[in-house]
Amino acid sequence: MIYGCRDLSVKLHGAPTLALTEVSVQVPPGAVTAVVGGDGAGKSTLLRCLVGEIVPTDGVVQRPSKAEVGYMSSSSGTWSELTVNENIDFVAGAYGVRGQALSMRRRQLLRGTGLDHAGSRLAGQLSGGMRRKLGFVLASLHRPRLLVLDEPSTGVDPVSRVELWRLIAEAAADGAAVVMSTTYLDEAERASSILVLDRGRAVLQGATDEVMASVPGRIVEVEIPSDRSRAWRRGRIFHQWLPAGATESGRGVRVTPDLEDAIIVEMLGAGR
Repeated sequence: MIYGCRDLSVKLHGAPTLALTEVSVQVPPGAVTAVVGGDGAGKSTLLRCLVGEIVPTDGVVQRPSKAEVGYMSSSSGTWSELTVNENIDFVAGAYGVRGQALSMRRRQLLRGTGLDHAGSRLAGQLSGGMRRKLGFVLASLHRPRLLVLDEPSTGVDPVSRVELWRLIAEAAADGAAVVMSTTYLDEAERASSILVLDRGRAVLQGATDEVMASVPGRIVEVEIPSDRSRAWRRGRIFHQWLPAGATESGRGVRVTPDLEDAIIVEMLGAGR
């Protein structure tokens, strides 16, 4: 079963415009799908529709039963008045995870997120990054078929972010259909497929490798761009997009586009 949505449109109460306009995405089992976009792009709205928190204005959502969905919201989805272990016990009880299965799962997830020594600490006393990791533990505790993560690694330190990504990849390897929003493009590059949203519309999507390989024209690395309207800074240098047929073939060193390049070129209008 492939989960996701088709032609999804959402108008939030009191909003003058649609939060999502005819967005479609597929979330297959055994893979990670990344949703990328700036603030207000519609990422959280899309994920909340996928888990049933928002009823779409139009379109179709395909998901498993509520008991087979795991959801980590942008606010981490933890209870500050409970300890780490109490948070786990509460969620485990709701999903019927008990006994030896709970003990093994608790040990595996706490060790994997580096929270194995924080079981007795109140969630409200954890750092922001640790609380995000606890949110992932709770969302994935019952081995859901559909795992929905809203910016799971935001505020997490770089080392822990790598560890968290390993757990996300393991969830997919175990057969879960994983969809996550992220502000980190290096994370999105690791996903099997991506969806880029801008003001509630899908502007770029597909298999991640294919998206990066299909950038039209050429990307060159230059110190001083000849056309700043088609250039963007990358550290101390610039990347510049040269459309197909451009005559500036001698300028700059050609580079292989990464996801940031592909998104910027698309936003510049290359795909339209």
